[in-house]
Amino acid sequence: MRLVRVAVNVEQLLYRPPGGIGRYTAKLVSLLPRLDPGDEVVAFTARHPADAVAAAWHTAGAGSRAPIRLPLPRVLLYEGWNTLGWPHLERLAPELAEVDVVHAPSVAVPPRGRVPLVVTVHDVATSLYPATFGWHGRWFHARGLQAAARRADLVITVSQAARAEILAHTGIAEDRLRVVPQGVDHVVPGAEEVAAAIDRRGLTGIGYLLWVGTLEPRKDVATLVRAFADLVDAGRSEEHRLVLAGPSGWLSHEAVPRHALDRLGPLVRLLGPVEEAELRALYAGATLFALPSRHEGFGLPVLEAMVQGTPVVCSDIPALREVAGDAARLVPPGDAGAWTEALAALLAEPAARRRLSEAGRQRAAAFSWERTVQLTRAVYSEAVAGGG
Repeated sequence: MRLVRVAVNVEQLLYRPPGGIGRYTAKLVSLLPRLDPGDEVVAFTARHPADAVAAAWHTAGAGSRAPIRLPLPRVLLYEGWNTLGWPHLERLAPELAEVDVVHAPSVAVPPRGRVPLVVTVHDVATSLYPATFGWHGRWFHARGLQAAARRADLVITVSQAARAEILAHTGIAEDRLRVVPQGVDHVVPGAEEVAAAIDRRGLTGIGYLLWVGTLEPRKDVATLVRAFADLVDAGRSEEHRLVLAGPSGWLSHEAVPRHALDRLGPLVRLLGPVEEAELRALYAGATLFALPSRHEGFGLPVLEAMVQGTPVVCSDIPALREVAGDAARLVPPGDAGAWTEALAALLAEPAARRRLSEAGRQRAAAFSWERTVQLTRAVYSEAVAGGG
C-alpha cells in the first residue's frame, strides 16, 4: 500500500466545544502518521488567529506541522462550499493542490478538485428529527448531505445503523458508502485519580448515576431525569445522585425542563463540559451509566463507560444495539416508567451490575481508535486507486 498524503479539514477542533466530530478529527490527524510512517496529514482550517489554531492543534496531540489557515472565516467558507460549491481548496492554499486525497470529517463539503474527496457523514439526525435542531442547523446539514451526494468519491459513516438511515434519507449512493466504526481510548485511571475527581465534584461518599453527552433534545435527558425523580420518590434510588456531564448543544434550553430539575434539587448535578481525563475518572466512579437517547449515529459514551467497567443502561435503538451488543441493559426510548424499573433493578442487584461490567469490558475491547484510523486509511487508498 503506497504512502498517502491527505488533506484534512480540522476546523472542528476550533469549535467550543469540539464535540464528537472534534474528537474523531483529532484521532485521525494524530494517529495516521504514527500508524503509517511516511503518510502525511496536511491539515487546514478556516481563518482564525494563529495562536488559537496552534492551541487547538496542540490539544489534539497532532504533529509539529501546524494547520494551514485559509483566508476566509468559517461562516463564509462553509456557506460558500455547501451552497455555491466555491471556493476550491487549491485556490485558497497552493499546498492543498499537492495532496493525494481530501477528507471532510463532517458535512462541510468542499468542492472536489483534481484529487478524490472523502466525506464522513456521522448521522442524518437533522432529517429524522428536524424539530430538535435550529433552522440553520437543518439548512446547513441538508445542503451538506446534498453536496456529499454530488461530490464525494467515497462516504464514510460510523455504523450500519447510520448507513441504513443515509440510504433511506439522502441521495448518497450505496456503492460509495463505507462503514468505519468509531474507536475508544483504553485508558483506565488509577484509584487515586478517580477519588480526586469525585472529590472535586463534591461526590465523595455518594453513589451516582452518570450521563455524558451534549445537552440537546434528541439525547432525551428529560426522560432520564423523570425516571430518576420517580425512583427517588419511590424510595428506590439507594441514595444515589444523578450527574449530567457535557456541554450545551442544539436547543439545549429544551433538553431538560426546568421543573424537572427543580423537582430533584441537589440530587441532580449539572457539570457542564468536563475534560477528558476527569471524565474517565467520573465514568469509573459511577454506579451506572445511562444513555437514554432517541437517536445516535454511533453512541461513543457507551464504549467509554464500558472501558471503565461501569454497567451501561441505554436506549433500545439501532445504533446502540449495534455498539453495545448484549453488554448493556436496553430500555425503550422515551418510556420513563421502563427506565425507572431498569435503573431500580440494577441498583438493587450488585450481581447483575458485575455481569454487565465484565461484559462491557469485553465488548469495548473490540473497538479502538487505531482500528478506526487503519480502516479510514484503507478508504483513502481505495479512493486514490479509484481514479483521483
